[in-house]
Amino acid sequence: MPTSKPWDGIIPQEEQRAYNAAGFGRTTGIGQRPALLIIDVQYRTVGTVPRPLREAIAEFPTSCGDVGWAAVAQIRRLLGVFRRRGWPVLYPHVAPKEGFDYGRLSDKVPAIMTVAGKGYEFVADIAPQQQDILLPKKHPSAFFGTPLASYLINCRADTLIVTGCTTSGCVRGSVVDAFAYNFRVLVPQDAVYDRSATSHAVNLFDMAAKYADVMSTDEAIAKLDALS
Repeated sequence: MPTSKPWDGIIPQEEQRAYNAAGFGRTTGIGQRPALLIIDVQYRTVGTVPRPLREAIAEFPTSCGDVGWAAVAQIRRLLGVFRRRGWPVLYPHVAPKEGFDYGRLSDKVPAIMTVAGKGYEFVADIAPQQQDILLPKKHPSAFFGTPLASYLINCRADTLIVTGCTTSGCVRGSVVDAFAYNFRVLVPQDAVYDRSATSHAVNLFDMAAKYADVMSTDEAIAKLDALS
C-alpha cells in the first residue's frame, strides 16, 4: 500500500496523478556530505511550553503552537545523528531588529517587531554548540544576505537537510534557493512546522514536486545512517 503523504486529503488525487504523469516529484537522493539547517527554532516560534495555537499566540504572536514542539522532538533526533557523525550544523535565525532595519516585514506583520527578548533564544533542547554556525538573517531565505553558501562550499556539503519553520515561509524560501545553488535537498516532513496545517501540507507537496525530497524523519535518518 502506498505511504500516505501530509498533503493527501488536501491536494486532490487527480491533481497528484497529473503531476506524477508529467514527471514531477522524482527523488534525487542524497550525496555523501550532508549539512543540517535548523531554521528559526526559537521560543518565538514554539512558545516556552507546548500550547494550542490560539493560546500560544498570546505569548508570542509569531508562535506556531504545539505543532512546533512536535517538530522539535524530530529535529532533536536528526541533530543527534549529525552530532555523532561530526557533520556540520547551521542555525539560520531571525535576530532582533533595529529601527533602521524593519523593512517591509514591519508593514506586513507589525507584531513581529514587538517580540520579547526571550522569544529570540534558541529552544534549549536543540540549542547550538560551540562548533555550530550561527547565521542571523533578515529575510525568509537562509541564503539571502548571509554567508551560508560560502560556509557550505567550505565544508564541501552536497546535501542540505532542512528543518525548522515556517514550512511555507523560511523553510520553503531556503529550499528553493538551495535548489537554485544545485544542492540536493531533503525536507523531513515532521521536522518542519507552520501555524497553518493547510499551508504546511500544500508547501510540502510543492517542494516535493519541484525542489526537494520530502519524507519522514524516520526515513531521513535511515538514509543518513546508510552513508559511509
